[in-house]
Amino acid sequence: MTDPLDKAPADVPPDGGQGDSPRKDTAAHPGPIKAVPVRHYGRWIGAVVVLGLLALLVRAFADAQIQWSVVGEQITNGTFAWGAWETLKITVYSMVIGVVLGAILAVMRLSPNPVLSSVAWGYIWFFRGTPVLVQILLWFNLSLVFAYLDLGFIYKDEMNQVMTPFVAALLALGLNEAAYMAEICRAGIQSVDSGQTEAAHALGMKGGKTMRRIVLPQAMRVIIPPTGNEFINMLKTSSLAFAIGYGELFLRGREFGSRTLAIMEGYIVISLWYLALTTVFSIGQYYLERYYARGSSRSLPPTPLQRLRKQLSSFRVQSNVGGVKV
Repeated sequence: MTDPLDKAPADVPPDGGQGDSPRKDTAAHPGPIKAVPVRHYGRWIGAVVVLGLLALLVRAFADAQIQWSVVGEQITNGTFAWGAWETLKITVYSMVIGVVLGAILAVMRLSPNPVLSSVAWGYIWFFRGTPVLVQILLWFNLSLVFAYLDLGFIYKDEMNQVMTPFVAALLALGLNEAAYMAEICRAGIQSVDSGQTEAAHALGMKGGKTMRRIVLPQAMRVIIPPTGNEFINMLKTSSLAFAIGYGELFLRGREFGSRTLAIMEGYIVISLWYLALTTVFSIGQYYLERYYARGSSRSLPPTPLQRLRKQLSSFRVQSNVGGVKV
């Protein structure tokens, strides 16, 4: 006697109902799609308009009564080169004062001691609320308040012997920069997770060591970019020192224009020197930011050359539709 389950239903053919037709693979992938990239005509029109405006600007300067031979001669003249050196020197010294004092003020702002935090807040409030030019003039005319200097180990009969144009510009620029650097450092310190500090304290590390070894190294990623911008800004702000007779780049160019009546030529030489200095330090700032970005991103930011190649190839965007690049 046979089992009824072994018998196939009478209405179902042995091949599963498909008969003699071959089985089709319904899971097959379709063929690649031929995608046509979108033409960005607006980019080309915008590029043509910008190039046209630049050409008009260049033509205006070329047709102006400017002695370009004088510009070429003075660009490497010792007068302007020495002025650029004085500008660079006052910038570096002022930034050193600003960074060191700014870091101290940032720690004071974050201190639970109300006296320290209040003093730091008052310092930042005053130096950020008054113009740099006014601060330069205040320091230079300090002899109207203090006729002589007596610190015990230093004695000068006249304050003017101490408050030279260089010292007045250095104090004004450095102390003013410290107010801005204090806020930059404070933002960087607060960007570090508080758990890092708690873990360091749990391991027995003191507050100062925790700040030096744990917090500040992680905060540098946030502090470095605005600090580089402040340095470049300081490089240009130092030109305000001409008001007290400090021989920086702008004063040398102004004296050259007054002496030779080549006013526009002198200003062009000044601009070229400032552009050269800011370009060099901008490149250095970029690679410094790239260095400190290693711990926060999986891939490093592109270099300037890589960015230039990307911009040149951005007029035509590659299409990945259907898995095929066109």
